[in-house]
Amino acid sequence: MIDYDKMLLHLIEEALLEDVGSGDYSTLSCIPKEQQGKAVLKIKQDGILAGVHVAEKIFHFLQPDATFHIVKNDGEPMKFGDIAFHVEASTHTILKAERLALNCMQRMSGIATLTNRYVQLLNGYSTQLLDTRKTTPNFRLLEKEAVKIGGGTNHRFGLFDMIMLKDNHIDYCGGIEKAIEKSHNYVLTNNLNLKIEVETRDLDDVKKVMSVGKGKVFRIMLDNFTPEQVNEAVKLINHQYETEASGGINFDTIQSYAQAGVDFVSVGGLIHQAQSLDLSLKAEMV
Repeated sequence: MIDYDKMLLHLIEEALLEDVGSGDYSTLSCIPKEQQGKAVLKIKQDGILAGVHVAEKIFHFLQPDATFHIVKNDGEPMKFGDIAFHVEASTHTILKAERLALNCMQRMSGIATLTNRYVQLLNGYSTQLLDTRKTTPNFRLLEKEAVKIGGGTNHRFGLFDMIMLKDNHIDYCGGIEKAIEKSHNYVLTNNLNLKIEVETRDLDDVKKVMSVGKGKVFRIMLDNFTPEQVNEAVKLINHQYETEASGGINFDTIQSYAQAGVDFVSVGGLIHQAQSLDLSLKAEMV
């Protein structure tokens, strides 16, 4: 399990260090330190809002007594012209927080919006939508949070919270059966609470997993299978393992995979193909 709050705090600290450095000289040079200000987050593009509570954390990190009033919550539909939040704080705080808050919210809202479009296509099916590790380095925490906000389900967070035996692991180890046995023994020997998932490339691989995986493997990934091949594999597996379809799944094909009866579909594009949405933080003059 990850400590979300601790990781978010670290992300904010590092991001502000990167951006502010030795000082926000644009602000220091022309605005008195004691000046107070108000600002409003304006929505300029339709979608699913995400990152409001991250923005709140950013402002309160810089100024614990800042007043942050949420108008729209994470996960709510947003339309051009809507307001997400109002903030009252030191003008210096507002200007230092502005770009980090916007970068996070714009990126997260884009991911949540794209995820929600996929989720809508799965309405009426039992198939769940998963993300992947195809994320931006040092921003995975918020990208995966955005997937959840959009209605998707997080896969493993990293290499530490699940064993996934992919093609390279299997090839380097010398085969599926050997990789499963060695991984299972490793978990037992080290008393680890880790589940094992195995990637398969064809139906022969699926049969190999089933021959040695009982009580050792919890999910079989069907990688780059066609929907017809997935349907055949799902029938063969017959609920003895969870099933996940992966590889090039998109808007045009996702329902075909759901119709094939697979438990999960993973879509890397939820994150790496998402486009940031247009938001702006504007001064409220009093």
